[in-house]
Amino acid sequence: MVPSSLSNQGTTWKSEGGRQRRHSLPLPIAMALANSDGQLDAQVELYWNAFAVVKSMALKSALDLRIADAIDNHGGAATLAQLVADLMLHPSKILCLRRLMRTLAVSGVFTVQHPVVGAAEEPVYTLTPLSCLLVGSSNLAPFTSVLLHPTFVTPFLGIGKWFQNKLPPDQCCIFKQTHGESMWELTSHDTAFDALFNDAMVSDSNFIMDIIIKEHGEVFQGISSLVDVGGGSARRHKLSRRRSQRSNAVCWTLWVLHDWGDEECIKILKNCRKAIPSRDIGGKVIIIDTVFGVGPSDQKHRELQAVFDLFMMFVNGIKRDEQQWKKVFLDAGFSGYKIMPVLGFRSIIEVYP
Repeated sequence: MVPSSLSNQGTTWKSEGGRQRRHSLPLPIAMALANSDGQLDAQVELYWNAFAVVKSMALKSALDLRIADAIDNHGGAATLAQLVADLMLHPSKILCLRRLMRTLAVSGVFTVQHPVVGAAEEPVYTLTPLSCLLVGSSNLAPFTSVLLHPTFVTPFLGIGKWFQNKLPPDQCCIFKQTHGESMWELTSHDTAFDALFNDAMVSDSNFIMDIIIKEHGEVFQGISSLVDVGGGSARRHKLSRRRSQRSNAVCWTLWVLHDWGDEECIKILKNCRKAIPSRDIGGKVIIIDTVFGVGPSDQKHRELQAVFDLFMMFVNGIKRDEQQWKKVFLDAGFSGYKIMPVLGFRSIIEVYP
């Protein structure tokens, strides 16, 4: 029988300074670690998370080398020898490239078709739905490259230091702690990085707009004019294709509000509200953004939402849940909203005056 004082916990002992110190663990965890299998499973989980940065850098190398384009140039399937030739790599890197491709295949970036044991053929690497998004410059390669750019990655190496910083977030964001200036200040004078960042935003906008127009065009039904708030030329061009004869206006924001705190978002939305007519003649604001906790509930989607929210700390931005969005909408003077979780980890949000 387990004593009542230990009914919900397990006990471990740790040596500290020559003395044994007692540590209590919740019973499920204590039971999981009570045997070597449980401990080894926990070690795998720990290392799987710790090595995630290596997985990201493997993906970055695929982008830098344009491996997806090389495979696509061979009709969607290429051998290692063909990749070495197309990428103009030194023969000494063949073994290392094989290891890189194995990692990328296990991660789902590519697939590998192994020959029959003893056959003379080489393994053949093929594209997956994921790597198809990296082919050419018109898909998501620019956006992914920016996410993995040292300018964005380096600040997160010092996130622990940032938490210990006594300055409030609005005075020193993670990005500014590392680079000495905010991202917006950097893009204002670094033309190369500004171009890289804008290309990334255009690539994501084009990708998501194609899906919205093809599969969810009803959100633009009855619209005669639309104001793109904080958007780029690519979005304006695509949105201008959908017009009708009704006289109204809609404000549109795609990944704008997540850059700002509540006070700034309320100010932006108040200005949007002034620019649109009443709800009964079609006035509304369309927002494309994450609603934390809404959408597919599988592990991958939930984790992406959480990680993206943490990522937004680099500009003091935030990914909001429904209650946080609702407060912003009401404080900006809107009467209601509708959330449509139809874009993977993102949603279409209609906000009504």
